[in-house]
Amino acid sequence: MITPTSYDALPADLLAELEAGGLDPRAVHAHVLEALAEDVPTEDVTSVATIAADARAVGDFGAREAGTVAGLGIAALVFHVVLGDGVEVTDRLPDGTRVRPGDVVMRVAGPARGLLTAERTALNYASHLSGVATATAAWVDALEGTGARVLDTRKTLPTYRALQKYAVRCGGGQNHRTSLSDRAMVKDNHVVAAGGVVPAYRAVRAAYPQLRVEVEVTDLDQLRELLAAGCEEVLLDNMPTEVMAEAVRINAGRARLEASGGLTFDRAREVAATGVDYISVGALTHSVDVFDLGLDLHEE
Repeated sequence: MITPTSYDALPADLLAELEAGGLDPRAVHAHVLEALAEDVPTEDVTSVATIAADARAVGDFGAREAGTVAGLGIAALVFHVVLGDGVEVTDRLPDGTRVRPGDVVMRVAGPARGLLTAERTALNYASHLSGVATATAAWVDALEGTGARVLDTRKTLPTYRALQKYAVRCGGGQNHRTSLSDRAMVKDNHVVAAGGVVPAYRAVRAAYPQLRVEVEVTDLDQLRELLAAGCEEVLLDNMPTEVMAEAVRINAGRARLEASGGLTFDRAREVAATGVDYISVGALTHSVDVFDLGLDLHEE
């Protein structure tokens, strides 16, 4: 059975690195503990049965495709939680590094049983978050040379939001709101409930004057109304490209414009060419492909 390493016994430099990346290291530690409890409720029966207690090994984490890595620090944390000071983590590439097939992104050394016990949980974090970073980097590349920036959304996996948004940053993207509390987003249902885009905007502005307020519009008349009311952030929802271009002309730089809804990668540059400021992409987090990372173990 695993005796998890306590937070205070973890490497201080690793915790500082996570914090510098915008993560709460205590929350990450708690997340890892929950993941390990799910995977190893008692003990790793296969490793206990097949590997001598004193056997030691070295494992290379290798990229099996091209992409952008993220979550390697969290993967390293998994090994430290399982093995404490008994593991040595070396050759770890910085999150956000672009890699090619065959590149070693991290190396671990220590008791063979513990390395294999930690392997899957570590890979789950690094493979998923590298997938998010890789997808984000592809959008960033597609928008290069335009004024548009790619944003994530709240379409994240439960309990993984902070981690996924971190991976978006690693891929070169920017974060939209983190929760329902840190900024206001007036959507179509709010507009119906409030009796229009302007009443909805004014109601939020009056209730929370300190917060940013963005309002979703579906046509150009709504955009004109909001600009006249002084709204500074507008989401253009499911608009054809030519309508978005007209929205940019009408806006004339008064508000920040975000394109959203039904946007595919093939349309990235087409939409960016309209002059919108942001393109938000739910697929960065809700349906991303897992990045192909693997651990190859050999005797120390």
